[in-house]
Amino acid sequence: MSLKVCIMAPDRVFWNASADEIILPTNTGQMGVLTNHTPLITGLDIGVMLVRPEKTSGSTTESGSWISMALMGGFALIKDNTVTILVNDAELGSSIDPTLAEKSFTEAQAALEKSALAGRKEKIEASLAFKRARARMQLVAQK
Repeated sequence: MSLKVCIMAPDRVFWNASADEIILPTNTGQMGVLTNHTPLITGLDIGVMLVRPEKTSGSTTESGSWISMALMGGFALIKDNTVTILVNDAELGSSIDPTLAEKSFTEAQAALEKSALAGRKEKIEASLAFKRARARMQLVAQK
């Protein structure tokens, strides 16, 4: 038995596959989900989600290998071995350019430090940009 995982962004279905296990970036920390998990709705933070795909006969995926992706905040509903995830945006770790991710992270970090002297709106925007850039950098570091 496996989990049916569907990740939906506003403009597309980002991911729709079966998995043996997932790790979600919730607002209170990382949370692992296995089959027969208790029903739950949780908020998702900007961060890295890990998926261990279902191992099927004839599959080219190595047992125990993980797929990583960056989720840009949202919600997850877990019920009856189905995980429905609604996010603002998502990116696969394999599609992120390391050079661009590092540049964005450096710029976001500088903007966050500079925002300490700015207004509330600027601080929030800089913090969100920093979290997005940090999630991408974490994916690049895992490669």
